[in-house]
Amino acid sequence: MKTKIIALVLFLACVLCAQAQFKVEYNRTADGVYFPGIKILYDAADALSVKTTVQFLAKDVEQVTGLQPGIYTRPVNAEMMLIAGTLQSRWISELVKSGKIKTDSLQGQWERYGVFIIDRPFPKVKRALVVAGSDRRAVSFGLFSISEALGVSPWYWWADVPVKKNKTISLRVQDYISPSPSVKFRGIFINDEDWGLLPWAKNTFDPQLKDIGPKTYAKVFELLLRLKANYLCPAMHEASGAFNKYPENKMLADSFGIVMGSTHPEPLLFNNASEWDKKKMGDWNYMTNRQNIVAALDKRVSENSKYENVYTLALRGLHDKQMSGDYSLYDRLRLVDHAISDQRDILKKYINKPLDEIPKIFIPYKEVLELYNAGLTIPEDVTIVWPDDNYGYIKRLSNEAEQKRSGGSGVYYHASYLGIPHDYLWLSSSTPNLMFEELSKAYKTGANKLWLLNAGDIKSCEQPVTLFLQMAYSLDSFNLGNTPLFPAKWLSEQFGARYYDQLVKITQLYSRLAFIRKPEHMGWGVEWNSNKYPRERPTDTEFSFDNYEEAQNRLKQYTQLGQMVELLYAQLPEECKPAFYQLVYYPSKGAEYMNKKWLYAQLSREYFYQKRASTNDIRQNALLYQDSLVYITQQYDTLLNGKWNRIMSLRQGVTASYFEKPVLDSLAVPQKGILKIQAAASNNRTTGMQYVLPAFSKVSEQPVYFELYNTGKQPIPFSISSDNEWIKLSKVSGMLEKQERITVDVDWGKLQAGTDYQAIIQIKWEDITQKLYIPVYNPLLPTVDLLKNIAIETNGYVSIPAAGFNSKKESHTVKIAIIDELGIEGRSVQLGDPTGPVNDPRRSDAPYVEYDFYTTGRGMVDVYTYVLPTFPLSTGRNLAFHEFSTLQTRYGVCIDDGAVSYPSSSNPEYTQAWADNVIRNAAINKSVLYIDKPGFHRLKVIAGDPGLIIQKIVIDMGGMKKSYSGPPATLIK
Repeated sequence: MKTKIIALVLFLACVLCAQAQFKVEYNRTADGVYFPGIKILYDAADALSVKTTVQFLAKDVEQVTGLQPGIYTRPVNAEMMLIAGTLQSRWISELVKSGKIKTDSLQGQWERYGVFIIDRPFPKVKRALVVAGSDRRAVSFGLFSISEALGVSPWYWWADVPVKKNKTISLRVQDYISPSPSVKFRGIFINDEDWGLLPWAKNTFDPQLKDIGPKTYAKVFELLLRLKANYLCPAMHEASGAFNKYPENKMLADSFGIVMGSTHPEPLLFNNASEWDKKKMGDWNYMTNRQNIVAALDKRVSENSKYENVYTLALRGLHDKQMSGDYSLYDRLRLVDHAISDQRDILKKYINKPLDEIPKIFIPYKEVLELYNAGLTIPEDVTIVWPDDNYGYIKRLSNEAEQKRSGGSGVYYHASYLGIPHDYLWLSSSTPNLMFEELSKAYKTGANKLWLLNAGDIKSCEQPVTLFLQMAYSLDSFNLGNTPLFPAKWLSEQFGARYYDQLVKITQLYSRLAFIRKPEHMGWGVEWNSNKYPRERPTDTEFSFDNYEEAQNRLKQYTQLGQMVELLYAQLPEECKPAFYQLVYYPSKGAEYMNKKWLYAQLSREYFYQKRASTNDIRQNALLYQDSLVYITQQYDTLLNGKWNRIMSLRQGVTASYFEKPVLDSLAVPQKGILKIQAAASNNRTTGMQYVLPAFSKVSEQPVYFELYNTGKQPIPFSISSDNEWIKLSKVSGMLEKQERITVDVDWGKLQAGTDYQAIIQIKWEDITQKLYIPVYNPLLPTVDLLKNIAIETNGYVSIPAAGFNSKKESHTVKIAIIDELGIEGRSVQLGDPTGPVNDPRRSDAPYVEYDFYTTGRGMVDVYTYVLPTFPLSTGRNLAFHEFSTLQTRYGVCIDDGAVSYPSSSNPEYTQAWADNVIRNAAINKSVLYIDKPGFHRLKVIAGDPGLIIQKIVIDMGGMKKSYSGPPATLIK
């Protein structure tokens, strides 16, 4: 067979620079490492996790080649041997002493490995591939990089990514030393809310135990090592047994080298949600029951202290709730201070090392942040792990003083969440560039000690888990330009590089639509907001069918997404389809069906009250998409003979009803009906027999149309005419069965420039004539050429995409950057590095972006700026304008040289404004400004707090209609 050397495509692209530079050949070569002929050597006295990973590597080789290599603890006769171990390994030490390998750069390092190819390592061995690690996990990372090179994805089991079979395969290896990981502790929190992982483990994967136990955790630990992670916070909820309920769990974690931790409400690895027995132990109340709480924590540390852990110092209520008891702020501060002191004493009691060398974290989550900001003192050696607001926006990062703490800082980030204002537990919808923007600014402020991702049930969060952990391992490999391409790159590595272009289109469209509104939030009901509404009550959405074609366009885009996914699914080899179903097909089609269900339900209700003959058809569509959701979930359950049965549930969240069948009335349609008209942008409000369509403009490309609809079963003959020959209609007569859209256009060549017109359209049926009026704007000036790249007033509003600025002013500290694949319009603008200094937007030399626009009107206007709802970077900022609150992020907005408004991108967490903002991923701020005369104008957005991200701007001259995302751009291209 002809030699064919190809660059490894199964490497995860964003971390190529952090892995050994392997190349693979599909035949045996003299200078390559040949599989399966290789034998594996390790030191039996080395760390247990080395043996664990060696065994996995041998199985990986068998999966690829069909033959499993032999594993040895002493050198044997071999043409090629893979030698693996830590620097303390007998065999690695001998190679160092003999000068065969140099490991100076690995000494004393954290999780760094070296890969070497050498001749005659031992008398009986002709050639060797050596993987030497600075510690036990480093060896695992090096060995699993070989597995990836051979074609074994980290997701081969958890997502059933097929392994490429090759009976003859060789690796060509360059000597390589891996860099240090960007973040020291990198891991996930299995936030199983009892909807997915537990039912699956209990009923499908481990029915003997009926719980998330050692069998399940073994698979989790393996996945983490393959993803170069090292840290796990296990499932904590009541229905699942606590991690420490099964003694094998902690021993198993140690055999993989995984560091165990616990989340923000679980002090010292103690799961109070399921381990605290109120009948035996009393109330979980530190004021009244300190002795029993301390005893429980003491027992936990005494049992777990011989293993590698990160210890959470905490005091919250039971099961992720705030502290019980009606205590004052002072009392709560005192209680938490005492609890942390007691917990430190317990650590000193059982762990024989200096306290400042024991990994400890404090997570100021929810109300605990209030205590911290009120003056709670956290010891210098404790790592502060800053949380996001559960929706991807980090609430606070280290200020200058906190950056000097020896304990440093980290982040706790969410890809799944149950709680206020609305759950998102079902499908992964984290926006890659939002993750990078938030996590990179955290890293720049020193958050490099620990990164923890709330990963829900793991399943459905495969992509954000991979992205998060790769960023944590090698953040320098990512930027705002390549991060949006990560999902497609990752998926093409699972299924084949030839599908990359298709996957880019699929993943980016999926992400854009979910950014605007997550699938779980399409029910639009009230959830979690009071005891009066214990369950969500779905309503109509804010997406408008009447204005800007907003809802219709969303439906079209989801149809496009579904069609692209189905097309690619049909092209894939059969062995790839189960993995594709889990990673792409189900999330995409699930999001499509959820959106279509609720949007068609809304349309059905609208049609019902209009008495349209098509009401029941639309109602049936909505119900059909509900059935489709059930069907694809059942298909998921039956994949691979039911391997994942019950992992994907249409029951998510304790109050959510968005999975349920919409409540829709059926319409009794009479035989004979009447013809009715709905004019575009009329919001179904009409006066008598007359209707007014949106104005035509020669320089605008906004479509103008109206609909005819029947309220009965019998077709209605109709005719349409105009009093002006320059009006063009898509149809002038016909039989109206149920409904029909008529588009209107203008023959501009028949109109005199500089003259405005009004046309009348007459719709006749039976002996009835109804009229439609159309204003036509045909100015002599400005011409289309003069308006190039300028936003114009259209039907009483101006809409400008943020990336459509005409000029900018930067400074040495503030650079203006366009961010692709982030924001309502698909591209956003960032005003400066978010870790830079605060600017005063009142200064004449303040940086800004400037937008040219043209209006036909004048007067007071409402200017809406759509910005990303980010929080201030930290407290203690060097404020340039101290009278503004340190709790808000400020920027300036002005028109021409007029007054400047100073809105904010942030609101305090759990306020209604914050809830509205995070659900829609936009803070929409209104500024009332003045336009002195019709004509050309300029709008400035002025830098204040660094890192502001603008999505779009809308100037309402009095004609803006109600919609969810605002009117489309009126920019002349």
